[in-house]
Amino acid sequence: STVDELAEHTTYLLGGKHIWRSSPRILVEEYANGPDYGAYAMGNEIVGIEAAVYGGQPHFVCSEGTFPAPLIDDEYKLMADVSLSCLRSLGLGWGPTSIQFRWTTRGPVVIEVNPRLGGGPQPVHLAYGVDLVTEHIKLVIGRECNLRKSHSHIAAWRSLFPDRDGILDWIHGGSQAAAVPGVAEVKFYVEPKTPIIRKGDYRDSMGYIIAVSSNRSRTKSILQQAIDLIDWSITPFPTEQEQ
Repeated sequence: STVDELAEHTTYLLGGKHIWRSSPRILVEEYANGPDYGAYAMGNEIVGIEAAVYGGQPHFVCSEGTFPAPLIDDEYKLMADVSLSCLRSLGLGWGPTSIQFRWTTRGPVVIEVNPRLGGGPQPVHLAYGVDLVTEHIKLVIGRECNLRKSHSHIAAWRSLFPDRDGILDWIHGGSQAAAVPGVAEVKFYVEPKTPIIRKGDYRDSMGYIIAVSSNRSRTKSILQQAIDLIDWSITPFPTEQEQ
């Protein structure tokens, strides 16, 4: 956040302590401060915009999201217009795309434009009844896709991230969480005795929970109720002295 911090980190990266696979180069970008959003598009049509929550420095891993985002009409229109402008500039007028923003004091700042589906199309399906995977396949085989909403609900999800490295002893509560009314899916990626080695990105997730209802506050409450039922134990790896 300061020039001194930038200089310190640059010295670390170029000082020989960091291992590079190729000749090092550094790109300095302005930090965009504000809430995160992601737009889902198919062709030249914006399907909807999701509110996302990212972890802190230095990795900024996405941990949860709500679809659709709680935006006023002017905010939605501005982000949709910027999204379509990005797609036109990059020649991405066909198929699924996802555009990530941060809403700063100057308005939306584009972080990424991805020529693919967003990381999880399930919330769109649950909230609007639009299956982006199926609609993409229709385009591929030459059929017309249908992006019309069949209903309008609020979907929310949260990933389960470990708090330490080690061996997963157990992870409990999946069936209880899945039984909570309004929970659409509970998924675990790991099993007991799995080594947990955090990498600082989305691969650290041990699973996720998705909830849906017709009310935003109700969806949030359902998701938290399910999250509170999940618990796990991780035994840290032995230190060199303990081995």
